[in-house]
Amino acid sequence: MKGLRGGCGARRALLLAAASLFPVPADFAQGAEPEPAILHANTLAAFDRYVKLTETRNSEELERGKDLLWTDELPVLERTEAYAALKRGEVKMKKLEMLDGARPIPCPGGMIHHWTGVVFIPGAKLDDVLSILNDYDKHWLYFGPDVERSKIESRNGDHFHVFLRFRRHKVVTIVLNTKHEIEYFHDGPGRAHSRSSAVRIAEVENAGKSNEREKAPGDDGGFLWRMETWWRMEERDGGVYVQSEVVSLTRDIPVLLRWMIEPFITSIPKETLTATLVATRKAVQRRMANDESQSL
Repeated sequence: MKGLRGGCGARRALLLAAASLFPVPADFAQGAEPEPAILHANTLAAFDRYVKLTETRNSEELERGKDLLWTDELPVLERTEAYAALKRGEVKMKKLEMLDGARPIPCPGGMIHHWTGVVFIPGAKLDDVLSILNDYDKHWLYFGPDVERSKIESRNGDHFHVFLRFRRHKVVTIVLNTKHEIEYFHDGPGRAHSRSSAVRIAEVENAGKSNEREKAPGDDGGFLWRMETWWRMEERDGGVYVQSEVVSLTRDIPVLLRWMIEPFITSIPKETLTATLVATRKAVQRRMANDESQSL
């Protein structure tokens, strides 16, 4: 026990030393709001390059028309285990990284987060899933509390402009007003995909209070600067597989504090995507149950 107490004391001393050298991130780790981070042109250029390569890869896979889920490309034994887990109700997640040729894409001043996940909704039809995903006016109900408000601002067939207000809490509470351009594509019987771009992301200061205001996009806490999303839906095996892939951009973390803060920053994209897929399944199943009870 004496050695343990000594180790804790040394760690506390290290944290205090880090706080004196880098007061802004250290305060953030204790729950205070970090100082504004600036989204620079070279950061955005790196992200845009990353998204362009991801978009190209997605287009090629969709044109191929088979093995549309990331789990389809696993070795036979792993694929069998993955689909068994999906049938048990698990969400299968994978961290991705796009390379430019064979090289990683550096992102000065920012961090690119790239995750994909799949969920299975037994008994569902493709239209059941699309009816939930398209119902943006009720996304606050389906995906709350992460989605606090939602509204379709305009719609032209399968092309949507949507407002979503996100509230995310982990150590600190962050509220974001976001606008998205979304388009759905029907790829054939039992198959569809969509493409979503967050065209505006503004961090909200003093959310819910009389002095609430939006910070200038790109000159804020840097919790979410950009977000691009690709959805795929495939009806088979007595249900619908739903895959979502998200690439997002946040501020970078000072090197000497990365060991302490980076796990917090990098956990949010995975946790949010997992929660979104679980909430999608619950919303579809709830609507299916309501439709069945009304038909009796």
